[in-house]
Amino acid sequence: MNFLLFLSEAMIPILIFSIIGAGLLRRQNVYDDFLKGAKNGIRTVAEIMPTLIGLMAAVGVLRASGFLDLVSELLGRLLSFGSFPAELIPIGIVKMFSSSAATGLLLDLYKQYGTDSYLGLAASILLGSTETIFYTMSVYFMAVRVKKTRYTLAGALAASLAGLLASVWIAGKL
Repeated sequence: MNFLLFLSEAMIPILIFSIIGAGLLRRQNVYDDFLKGAKNGIRTVAEIMPTLIGLMAAVGVLRASGFLDLVSELLGRLLSFGSFPAELIPIGIVKMFSSSAATGLLLDLYKQYGTDSYLGLAASILLGSTETIFYTMSVYFMAVRVKKTRYTLAGALAASLAGLLASVWIAGKL
């Protein structure tokens, strides 16, 4: 056990030193390569910042306006016939936009039902098995300048729905 703790603490420094060592063995100017990468990273952050601000504002508006509650209630009624827990719907919807906002909803759910409850387990599995679709698509596609996304959104929504359904099924088996 002590070895695993040591290994987990040493992994990042080992990785950094191996990258530097590989660069030095290849006789590359590691510092200049680092500076070029840092400049490109800062440029990328500056390019995607408006998108990030827009997404965060949209999530805030959805939560504050009550629209998220309305959609959750409507979907909850629709899915209630299949004994699907309506409490997971807001988390599933918000997770498509913001992982941190979904984590906030998860903590609220934990306070109300407990972490080891069926809903707590299902929500935890849900957050681990779904992706922030709109955030990821906007940031990554903007960073690499993809204009035609083809079937990405449909595939990502289908995968998130599968993750949502699987989380309910898996939590029911635990």
